[in-house]
Amino acid sequence: MTAPAAIRLDETDNVATATRVLEIGEEVFGAVASDRVARGHKIALNTIAVGQPVTKYGQFIGTASTDITPGMHVHTHNVNFESTAQSYEFSTAVRDVDLVDEANRATFEGFRRDNGRVGTRNYIAIITSVNCSATAARMIADHFTPAELADYPNVDGVVAFVHGTGCGMADSGDGFDALQRVMWGYARHPNHAAVLMVGLGCEMNQIDWLLEAYGLERGPRFQTMNIQDVAGLRRTIETGIAKVKEMLPAADQAVRETCPASDLMVALQCGGSDAWSGITANPALGHACDLLAAQGGTGVLAETPEIYGAEHLLTRRAATPEVGRKLLERISWWQDYVDRNNGSLDNNPTPGNKQGGLTTILEKSLGAAAKGGTSPLNGVYKYAEPVTARGFTFMDSPGYDPVSVTGQIASGCNLVTFTTGRGSAFGSKPAPTLKIATNSELAARMPEDMDIDAGRILSGEASVEQVGKEIFQAWLRLASGEGSLSENQGLGDHEFVPWQIGATM
Repeated sequence: MTAPAAIRLDETDNVATATRVLEIGEEVFGAVASDRVARGHKIALNTIAVGQPVTKYGQFIGTASTDITPGMHVHTHNVNFESTAQSYEFSTAVRDVDLVDEANRATFEGFRRDNGRVGTRNYIAIITSVNCSATAARMIADHFTPAELADYPNVDGVVAFVHGTGCGMADSGDGFDALQRVMWGYARHPNHAAVLMVGLGCEMNQIDWLLEAYGLERGPRFQTMNIQDVAGLRRTIETGIAKVKEMLPAADQAVRETCPASDLMVALQCGGSDAWSGITANPALGHACDLLAAQGGTGVLAETPEIYGAEHLLTRRAATPEVGRKLLERISWWQDYVDRNNGSLDNNPTPGNKQGGLTTILEKSLGAAAKGGTSPLNGVYKYAEPVTARGFTFMDSPGYDPVSVTGQIASGCNLVTFTTGRGSAFGSKPAPTLKIATNSELAARMPEDMDIDAGRILSGEASVEQVGKEIFQAWLRLASGEGSLSENQGLGDHEFVPWQIGATM
């Protein structure tokens, strides 16, 4: 089936998106192209006077910076970003979710832990409290090659989670609290069979403070040590290797068993977005999220700057007004955050996003929010805060993918799904990443990186619902141990990036 030359997403839109290059003189929706319009870019369908709104998805995405006539290319050269002044409604568009009855519940093969949580992988983690112990952690993990682990087939690997902070920071406030939540989230993650935490000893982010604050107790599968106490780097590495060797037999005793899909918590993520993100891959992921919610599982949307301008659509879906107000609290925090750092929320669209046809953060956000489907918004959480609600939820984070996914995994996500239009080489551990291409050209260009081609929606080969079902089925296979393409290429060892908030001192 041949795709139309352009797509108008809502009958009230005054722009359409070109599905192929539009040459001067071509007609779409009654407008004759006066400019050459690149694929994925917008063409004006009506006269838009300077200062008047430009609309897509039936929503405001910016104002005309010059007079725009029908047929003109509409992009950054003639559209201004303006902060939104939304009139918010709370819980006015909450639909009922029909839960699948238990007899027909989808299942996967996962690792059920002693606390009842379920893992999709079975790693041993080396977690650092500070950058000063990063080398020690990496050297401990590097010792455990596939040959070293050959006798432990149920152990997926030994992974070092290292970062560039942990000292030179305040001992309270947003930054310290966020780092502690990340460390706790990874220390208790269901995809970890055992954990070794490595510090220096004199850092601001003390391991003992974490244990006291979160009630963590040392034991055979959770151990800690500091380089200064062990008496040096070499001895720390030797001691750490010995500790992991002691953990391996117990970790290998974990076996997969049949678990309901309600035990899945999936991070909903996008990066390298283009004009098709909000038309193909993101709506398909949203449908998969709805299917998961109907199973009693959990989808976790994030990237607060990338829902700015679409938050009014989410507050309408908030299960309660209190949930909606929590979302607006996070939006207000971000507005203050960028103001005091002399930034703008419209700085978010990258050069690649703009080359792909996205003009403002408002346009990008409307497409990004589609990853959340149509189910009620049941919870809003701070960065790396444990997600306890079921169904569709939201976690506050930057739009920077590694930082955002780190928080989602710390919040409890045992799978990650990542849509991309420009192309991404992202992967994650301990929760594996499934990648979805927004367009078939990308899927063909990067076949070793893209698990699913959502571009078939644009060509008419598949519907949003059909691709959404494919994503959901892929989750069940991935959760049961099938490797994703990014996982099979070894991605995930360097994508652990906790959010650094506040001054470095």
